[in-house]
Amino acid sequence: MTKQEQLQQILRELKQALPELRSVVVASTDGLPIVHDSADAPRVAALAATALGLGKRISQTTELGSLEETIVRGNQGYFVVYAAGDKGVLALAAPAGANLGLIHLEAREFATRLAQVL
Repeated sequence: MTKQEQLQQILRELKQALPELRSVVVASTDGLPIVHDSADAPRVAALAATALGLGKRISQTTELGSLEETIVRGNQGYFVVYAAGDKGVLALAAPAGANLGLIHLEAREFATRLAQVL
């Protein structure tokens, strides 16, 4: 199985584990989409990489330790960004009322799996 196929498989499994997700984007840390289910993947990938970088900087500057995730909460949902190792970013969009605890539980595991492939 190629790397791209492995990443696609992980994406499918994540969507099965969290069917409420509106979109999922895996991007490089420089903001390029790798695998996704979003029509607006290039823009979302760039935003996710920016959010990851800013979150890391805030965590370091404020001595919070290493970044686990960056969360943007709007009145219609969440945009959550996870580091996928040193090379990748996992970005999820979920509706308002989504179980954020379950999203974190599943997404952290999937981010680790993505990091191993990337």
